[in-house]
Amino acid sequence: MGIVTFVDETTAGHRSDGWGLEVAEERLTVGELIRRRVFQEVAEYNARTPEVFRGLVQPQDAERVLNGYALRTPRRIDPEAQTELALAAFAGNGFLVLVGDRQVADPEEEVELVLGTEVTFLKLVPLVGG
Repeated sequence: MGIVTFVDETTAGHRSDGWGLEVAEERLTVGELIRRRVFQEVAEYNARTPEVFRGLVQPQDAERVLNGYALRTPRRIDPEAQTELALAAFAGNGFLVLVGDRQVADPEEEVELVLGTEVTFLKLVPLVGG
């Protein structure tokens, strides 16, 4: 069993500290990595229900705020629905996934998870005036 570190970056140069998730497998698809990340974020949010959801993608009926997404009506988030949003955002180039230093574009591609693997989610920031 190893730890995969998830890090968020933006094209504007912001980088999160990252957080680890235990993974028993040596190989997983990128889609499964996205699913596990989203499920962990949702589980942590649903356990505490803070004012702001800090996750990979914006939940439905939420608005972007400084450090995440504020739900208009406080509620539990459905991890399956949130995973579908994340996979759609990945397919629509809402974010890129880098495993180590290599970009992976296909959610069905399996990646090797060696000790200390870092998975970077590069969130694309729209150009102003473009």
